[in-house]
Amino acid sequence: MKASKIAYKPVGLVLGATSGMIASAAFQQAWKMLGRHDDAPDATDEHRTWQEVLIAAALQGAVFAVVKAAVDRSGAATIRRLTGTWPG
Repeated sequence: MKASKIAYKPVGLVLGATSGMIASAAFQQAWKMLGRHDDAPDATDEHRTWQEVLIAAALQGAVFAVVKAAVDRSGAATIRRLTGTWPG
């Protein structure tokens, strides 16, 4: 295993937790911008429609994927600048 990959493991764990918090906040803001209720619906919320639940799930998945990719890519680029090799 390459040294840069080993060095990236703890960084990746921290970035993963950070990206989850960022994505959660971004999703909540996006949901509010859509003019929906304050909180996004859970799949088992009986007072919300199928359409609303599925739109919320799709939006949440997209936001989480984009934020995770951006944070992971930034972390890998930073490791490359520090070590000279790409972690992966």
